Amino acid sequence: MQLFKNPRTALATAMTSAALIGAGSVAAVALALDDDATSDAAPQVTVTSAAPAASSGASTVAELYKRSAASVVEITVTSSGQASPLGGGGTQQAQGSGFVYDTDGHVITNQHVVDDAESVSVAFPNGKTYSATVVGSDPSTDIAVLDVAAPASVLKPLELADSSDVEVGDGVIAIGSPFGLEQTVTTGIVSALHRQITAPNNFSIDDAIQTDAAINHGNSGGPLLDMDGDVIGVNSQIESESGGNDGVGFAVPSNTVAKIADALISDGSVEHAYLGVATADASGEGAALSEVRSGTPAARAGLQNGDVVTKLDGESVGSADELRRLIDAKSPGDKVELTIERNGSTKTVSVTLGTRPSA
Repeated sequence: MQLFKNPRTALATAMTSAALIGAGSVAAVALALDDDATSDAAPQVTVTSAAPAASSGASTVAELYKRSAASVVEITVTSSGQASPLGGGGTQQAQGSGFVYDTDGHVITNQHVVDDAESVSVAFPNGKTYSATVVGSDPSTDIAVLDVAAPASVLKPLELADSSDVEVGDGVIAIGSPFGLEQTVTTGIVSALHRQITAPNNFSIDDAIQTDAAINHGNSGGPLLDMDGDVIGVNSQIESESGGNDGVGFAVPSNTVAKIADALISDGSVEHAYLGVATADASGEGAALSEVRSGTPAARAGLQNGDVVTKLDGESVGSADELRRLIDAKSPGDKVELTIERNGSTKTVSVTLGTRPSA
């Protein structure tokens, strides 16, 4: 996996990981997208099409753009640059996208867009730029919330759809600022559902929406909209051998976005339950523990490499993915009963879940 954080110095930082997660390991390969491009061109709207967007209603792409574009923003982040071998440092700028979440000035974007931000500015389609602060961010889901000092007249929230209702083949549009080209619109379809992608902290993000709508550097944090103009996901990553759009993009689903955004607005942070193992599908039913990290809840409970988890609180665990989802549905401090198979015997182990580390 390569996770790109691209400042305007045009030097991308690549990071490869084995992607250990709270209760399993990640199988997807993806690229996170924020932009280093500096554009001196006049503001423009670009519409490209990866595939015809089938509409569930009467709206055309042009109509959806007119309704939604005023809610999509370009985000510029300034951070400290690395020290030069000759001495001194400097500042770096990175760009991404976002959208207005509510009339209180909250804007949603990706965590990797605002990571290490010292200052943040948000440009609206009216040509005005406003300062913003990071309310909170969650590297486990790659979601962040900003508080923008913008007047109420420019705060036009987008509605979030129920991402569980999304179907493969649904038409979608993406609006964002690829390569600094603000208000770019691309169209396509939902290519697949329930993909697993790697979060910035190397844990996993479940139920990602795959799309062939063109997504490039700078689209990060922008909305993926259905043909009713509602947000079904936040564009976050691509899979690409070239580093550009190859028609395989991923969005964090809106149901995850809503849950995390509301928690960040309320508390400024999010905690996720943590077992502390890496898993693989067992040869039969269950999740085989391929690694039990020392000092974790799993280790303290006496779980061992090679154990196969078949139930959690009496609910059958058919695969590594199922175990991870069941753990993710819990909260730190929850006590769970795991039914495991070890050396031909079945036993029950009680585990008090911890808090997932941020990195």
